[in-house]
Amino acid sequence: MRKSSLVLVTLLLFLSLVLAACGGQAAPEPTEAPAVEEPIEEPIEEEPTEEMAEEPTEEPMEEEPTEEPMEEPTEEPTEAAAEEPTEEATTEPTEEAAGETTAISVCQVTDVGGIDDRSFNATAWLGAQRAEEELGAEVQFLESQQQTDYERNINAFIEEGCDLIVTVGFLLGEATQAAAEANPEQRFAIVDFAYDPPLDNVLGLVFSTDQAAFMSCYIAAATTQTGTVGTFGGLQIPSVTVFMDGFVLGVQYHNEQKGTDVQVLGWDPTTQTGLFVGNFESTDDGRAMGQTLMDEGADIILPVAGPVGLGTAAAAQERGDVYIIGVDTDFTVSSPEFADVTLTSVLKNMDVAVFDAARQVSEGTFVGGLSVGTLESDGVGIAPFHELESLVSDELSAELEEIRAGIIAGEIPTIPSAE
Repeated sequence: MRKSSLVLVTLLLFLSLVLAACGGQAAPEPTEAPAVEEPIEEPIEEEPTEEMAEEPTEEPMEEEPTEEPMEEPTEEPTEAAAEEPTEEATTEPTEEAAGETTAISVCQVTDVGGIDDRSFNATAWLGAQRAEEELGAEVQFLESQQQTDYERNINAFIEEGCDLIVTVGFLLGEATQAAAEANPEQRFAIVDFAYDPPLDNVLGLVFSTDQAAFMSCYIAAATTQTGTVGTFGGLQIPSVTVFMDGFVLGVQYHNEQKGTDVQVLGWDPTTQTGLFVGNFESTDDGRAMGQTLMDEGADIILPVAGPVGLGTAAAAQERGDVYIIGVDTDFTVSSPEFADVTLTSVLKNMDVAVFDAARQVSEGTFVGGLSVGTLESDGVGIAPFHELESLVSDELSAELEEIRAGIIAGEIPTIPSAE
């Protein structure tokens, strides 16, 4: 029994050792598989080292953010913004600027009033001076002392090779046409003349001053204290009588609208007869004609005679309680010494028209034909009332706006009926 028991105990001890050895092998399996061998050897050393170290490092962290944001702002915008816009800004605008500032020459031939007449010659010259400032044009003028100077002065500028010759005034129409036909490559612009048929190398600059004169005389009819207004011209030519036509029709319109009976001295648009001093130079003649009209009761006068009208303004100052309406330019600006007697002025924006003609030559877009300045295009208008603003009520100002709109719409005629 004891021997058998000893054998049995020995056998049990051996089996326990065997089982203990098997239990020690079962424990290392979980340790090797999840914690030690697979995470360390396979994901970290082999697969994660090649894949995760390459993809995240190149795409999100180092290569894409570093290369693309850094390279595009420094290379692409630098090339696109510094090369393409630079080419556009220095090529296209430079070509346009070169076209506008080409070294052209603008040469003006005045009428006998002279370059400093403070009227239509001076206003046209302002357009040439603007071309000098804005287009880099070379500008010069020749004054005509008498009508026989027109042809000589024009030919002198042709010989000099002027790019644009500007002739100022209706009286230069024949001389300009003769020169234009004899020199078809020479470009001309003429103030106050329209050719029929048009000439290919001459741009006629004409103005619907009847529209603005109509408005000015409506003001005169509304502000006169004597019930009589007057007008006279330098010479009886279309560029003068068109003012006088509009002036009379403006009074007539006021009479129709307001039931008044304001009279106009100096011009009858039906018969085309009236008062003229015969020139555009003598301020003495303007003074004498103004005094004649004032003696007949006129307290507002429209002298359509350039600087001759300054003589009328002087007479109005001396007489007192008499006002004038300037022509071509704002008399309050060109002749400020008469601001206290200048009610308004009929503006003929010749400076704008002359500048536009010069610009067309400099840009290579010049064509002959006709350019018409109207109320709608701001080619004509009326000047501010300046020191005499108190004479023009708010109600009258509102009426003027309605009249302007009616004239532009063609509802209010400003020239005499053909019948």
